Amino acid sequence: MTRKKSRLSLASLALLFCGMFALTGFFMAPGQNAMAATTPAFVRIIHASPFVGVADVFVDGAPFLTSFGFGAVTGYAEVPPGPHKVQIALTGKGVGGAALTETLPIQPGGVYTVAAIGTSPTNLTLKVFSDSNIAMAGTAKVRVYQLIPDSGWIDVQAAGKSVTGANYQQVSDYMTFSAGTTSFNLAGSAGHSLSISTTLKANTVTSLFAVGMFNGTPQAEVVSAETAALPGLPQTGSNPFALLSDGQLSTPWLLIALAMVVVGGTFFTRRLFASH
Repeated sequence: MTRKKSRLSLASLALLFCGMFALTGFFMAPGQNAMAATTPAFVRIIHASPFVGVADVFVDGAPFLTSFGFGAVTGYAEVPPGPHKVQIALTGKGVGGAALTETLPIQPGGVYTVAAIGTSPTNLTLKVFSDSNIAMAGTAKVRVYQLIPDSGWIDVQAAGKSVTGANYQQVSDYMTFSAGTTSFNLAGSAGHSLSISTTLKANTVTSLFAVGMFNGTPQAEVVSAETAALPGLPQTGSNPFALLSDGQLSTPWLLIALAMVVVGGTFFTRRLFASH
């Protein structure tokens, strides 16, 4: 009996390790790595620099946007992962007259907002924000981008209550709301404020961009942009592959799968012991 139980234990351990090896091989297969490497990213651009007028945008030397006015925000565009050179020039100047040139690293499956910002005509830059277009079904998600150069911290209030905030060149936490009309007040640390009322739709992500100048021109305003939340079409910027390619969820799922193998192996072993 002891020898039989020992054989059963060895068989169970072998089964367990084989299952673990198979699962690990599945999650770490070269094919998956290749898929992640070719998974597209999604990028949108907002013109938030008060010191640049109507501009043209070039990506990797090719025209991307023309007559891009202050406060304008694009939809998400699909781009291949890897480094991309972005240049912004006043309309008519051409790529050779770019006032701003930066190379941005784009990760596979990433969803990004790229903001053209600056505190002066000689201090222009691109700020990249990593977005999340995943929302709970039936709800609306909102985030505020603080892009007003002459304001520091902005406190975000909804329905008269302070819910989050952000400093210059930063973003607020995501806020979740039920569908319907919601009023937002953005209160600057120097006593300035902006307000906007927007109708939030279920299964969407709304971005509120605070742009302009509190003490200058163009005057400060809030620009709203809405996109569909996951699940959605790739053209909306809701990347269905992001869950697999961002490297954050694959490990937990692998651990869960391995735990299932352990539980199954233990149950199988007990059944064998019980039957003998």
